[in-house]
Amino acid sequence: MPSVPFESSPEVRAVVFDFYGTLARMVEPLPPDHRAIFDRRGLSAQGARWGDQWAVGPAEGEEHADHSVTEVDYHRWELGRLRRRALDCGVPEHELEGLVEEIDRAMKAVRLELFEDARAVLGELRARGLLVGVCSNWFWNLDDCLADVGLGGAFDVVVGSARAGARKPHPLIYRTLLEQCRLPSEQVLFVGDMWAPDVLGPLAAGMPAVHLCRPDPAVRGAEPPLPEGAARIRGLAELLSLVASGAAAGPADCG
Repeated sequence: MPSVPFESSPEVRAVVFDFYGTLARMVEPLPPDHRAIFDRRGLSAQGARWGDQWAVGPAEGEEHADHSVTEVDYHRWELGRLRRRALDCGVPEHELEGLVEEIDRAMKAVRLELFEDARAVLGELRARGLLVGVCSNWFWNLDDCLADVGLGGAFDVVVGSARAGARKPHPLIYRTLLEQCRLPSEQVLFVGDMWAPDVLGPLAAGMPAVHLCRPDPAVRGAEPPLPEGAARIRGLAELLSLVASGAAAGPADCG
């Protein structure tokens, strides 16, 4: 059973989930490795200098509100980051545009599926009258990805970092979330698998937090000691014992 060191659970009127690693996971076929893209273009040496193909996006906690005004602005910023990285790796100017566009597509070509416990838990929380949301460090297309895994229309509030202008655990994304929930922070329970973005960040914003540590070694992370205001669970079904009925909350309270 989950440890419940916080006492605010009877007051919770909304439950907000992280997306990747909490509700959904990546499955095969995996996105293509960036080195194959470089190799096809005769740029193997530059590809070797590129490093981790997943380390080119915004960092945890990064603020980018000036680039999140529109989808066009944000995508231009994404491509600009990739272009600068490619130049630093020695990619010739005439190869930049095609290479950068292909890498951008490859990074976003992720195939996702829901964890087995996600759909039933989300349904039960909504049946209890709780507002249900998702808050994720993700690309601009978070709504489309939710729909692709069968969760289109499942949430009262959807907040993605690309549109919010900052990545968890930056305070801006939590302020955006709470504004859309239209609830005091202590009534919004945050659930996720990442320690800083999904536990420490929400706690700093005044929300109680639940650290999801699945037994699957492929997705299990570190388990630091729980601070006040946090609980830890091994699966989403355990969450149901932490929250009571929230009949006073629901979509009508959602911004």
